[in-house]
This record gives sequence, C-alpha cells and structure tokens, in this order.
Amino acid sequence: MKNVYDITLEFEKSLAEYTGAPYVVTVDNQSNALFLSLMYENIKGKEITIPNRTYPSVPCEILHAGGKVAFRKVKGKTIKGAYQLEPTNVWDSALSFTYNMYKPGTHMCISFTGPYKHFKLSKGGAILTDNYEAYLWFKRARYSGRRECSYHDDHFDMIGWNFYMMPELAARGLLLMNQFYQGETPKHNEDLELPYPDLSKFEIYTKTNRE
Repeated sequence: MKNVYDITLEFEKSLAEYTGAPYVVTVDNQSNALFLSLMYENIKGKEITIPNRTYPSVPCEILHAGGKVAFRKVKGKTIKGAYQLEPTNVWDSALSFTYNMYKPGTHMCISFTGPYKHFKLSKGGAILTDNYEAYLWFKRARYSGRRECSYHDDHFDMIGWNFYMMPELAARGLLLMNQFYQGETPKHNEDLELPYPDLSKFEIYTKTNRE
C-alpha cells in the first residue's frame, strides 16, 4: 500500500523523466520554489538581477531570502519562457514546461498554478536540479526540516518551512501527466508569453535594498 511520501515521490519521478532533470522536488507553489533555491544559493546581501516585467512574487522572494533586487529592462510589455535570476543558478521557469527542458547546473523553478500554465494543477510548483546535495536539502527544507517519517520518530536538527505539496495534488498531478504524451512519445510545449507590469516603478522593491 502506498503512503503519502510514495505518491509525492512517484509524481516527482514522472516530472524528472519528462523534463530531463536528474532530481525533482515538488512544493506548494513556485514562489516558494524560488525562495528555497535562493536560500540554498545563500544570496544574503547580494544583488540579484531580474527582468523589470515579471510576476511580483519574484522580487519578494529575493528580498525574503536576504538579497537585493536589481531590474533589467526588457523590450515591450511581455516576457517569454524562462530566465535566470542573475548571477545565481536559479531560473524562473513559470512560463516553460516541456520535454527535456532542464538546463544542467541549474535550479529551475516551474509552476503548476493559474489558468495560463501548460500544467494546470490549480496550485503547486517544483524545483528541477542535478545537484544531489541541493536535492536532499530541498526535500527537508520544504517539510519543516523533517525527514519523511513520523515526527515521533524523527531527530530534529534543521530549521525548515511548511512548503510540502499536498499528496492529493501529487496524485492528481500523476494523472494529468498523461496529457504530455502521445502514446509513449513525449509532447513538446511552446514557451508561454505573458504581459506583466513594470515592477521597477514600484519603490517597495528597491527601497528595501537601502534599509
């Protein structure tokens, strides 16, 4: 009989097989995937550059992780596909989800939240990585620092966060993975392109850098 950890792991393995990532860690949303990745990269006090047009949670997660936000101006009012949170190994891949998408040496954060994504799971996200040490850290960090066992049997030696994906969502995700295959052949999905506000106009993101 499968337990909740088995279901989550099975979903993560299916994502790894499709995206080409050696390791996958699911979380409750992509914003928290970005936060954990930035925490692992230890960005405290460092300047992180992102497009001036992106989802508002991205600069928030940089600030929450102790970094400083710098904006790179993009042409037009839209962004398309994935971009790097420079100079880290973290990529915001909310607008990308396709076969063999993984870029080696990165922590790619994907999103299953909202009506515009290819993978419409209603809520959730994941970190794609090829770093085994990071993978082990992400797994515990998302789960209040716990190992995947009863807290009555655990030994607590890590401070983490409550970002674990609900097993019900992981089970639903397993079923929805079928849409990305034609028989046994993986399908390719084009990168999404969406309009976003110019976040560089809002003092809250840069004012925090000076405090």
